[in-house]
Amino acid sequence: MPSSLPNARQDSLFDDPLPLPAEAPAPSPAAPAAPAVPAPPRTRRPRATPVAPAQADPAAAALAERLPPRLHLGTSSWHFPGWQGLVWEGAHAQPTLSRQGLAAYAQHPLLRCVSLDRAFYRPLTASQYAHYAAQVPPGFRFVVKGPSLVCDALVRDEDGRGMQPNPAFLDPALAIDTFVRPALEGLGERLGALVFQISPLPAGLLGDVDGLLQRLRALLQALLPLRPAAPDAVVAVEVRDAAWLTPDFVRVLRACGATYGLGLHPRLPPIAQQLPLLRALWPGPLVCRWNLHRRHGAYGYEGAKGLYEPFDRLVDPDPETRGFLARVAGATAAAGHPAYVCINNKAEGSAPLSVRALAEELVRQRAG
Repeated sequence: MPSSLPNARQDSLFDDPLPLPAEAPAPSPAAPAAPAVPAPPRTRRPRATPVAPAQADPAAAALAERLPPRLHLGTSSWHFPGWQGLVWEGAHAQPTLSRQGLAAYAQHPLLRCVSLDRAFYRPLTASQYAHYAAQVPPGFRFVVKGPSLVCDALVRDEDGRGMQPNPAFLDPALAIDTFVRPALEGLGERLGALVFQISPLPAGLLGDVDGLLQRLRALLQALLPLRPAAPDAVVAVEVRDAAWLTPDFVRVLRACGATYGLGLHPRLPPIAQQLPLLRALWPGPLVCRWNLHRRHGAYGYEGAKGLYEPFDRLVDPDPETRGFLARVAGATAAAGHPAYVCINNKAEGSAPLSVRALAEELVRQRAG
């Protein structure tokens, strides 16, 4: 089945087992026996230090107490060594944090959800989801990205270049089998949102928005019978092309019980210009992923990464976006609907510090 190739760097961070080397063939009987050579002594690799949460921060805990209970703030993944002192104690390598850091992350009072971006590059199994769910408390929620083999209209090489059309794009059966059912089964009540983040589309498809909406409707309608398995979970559609943002798009989402995934990304209009679409879907939940600061442009992830690493401070504070987002998230949660906001390091420079600044703005607005 054609699909986008997984991101090798992202996938290597996790502990999927590697294939064992093939057994060496036995020597030929005619060959003379080689003299025995003692094997060099095996050296044990030092075990990684367990990942412990950062020291308790009474101010952060007090701030969390003042937030609406249905509001879940978090980050995009958790495997960043630069978060030392912000999220965990001690220095840890990225692979160690990928495998062991989630439990420490989930003990931070302000981090009550996380975006599982890994699922975009390669579908996860129900047991992998269950492994994550077992590491977090009951009130924690996961925002899960659908796999690229369903959400990308192109089959791509490892450098992201489109090679050919993807015949599985928005395929309902594939989406259910590789994404929705495993997530429901593995995460259970800890599933917060299923996000279909549709990658940038080629010009040929963008010229047929009606056809795209028909395919999207078929996908979302196929999910309706599965919804009782996780009645509090949200299905959201996030896009990367402004051509999607039409009244017909809103009608499809509403008819299928889905919502718009508010994507804060330079490929889309600023948040203020996207709010009318959210108002058209009101009342309802909020799913927002703040991906990239607008200063970097549509293809600026690598530039932002180089500028912001090790992601331990706010390099480009964006109080305007934060203010709009606080109003929307606060109003949603105050009305009794779930609100999930996940922030990337590339939004302002440090996702945990962005979460804290957003929480402070939410409390300030509520007090005012």
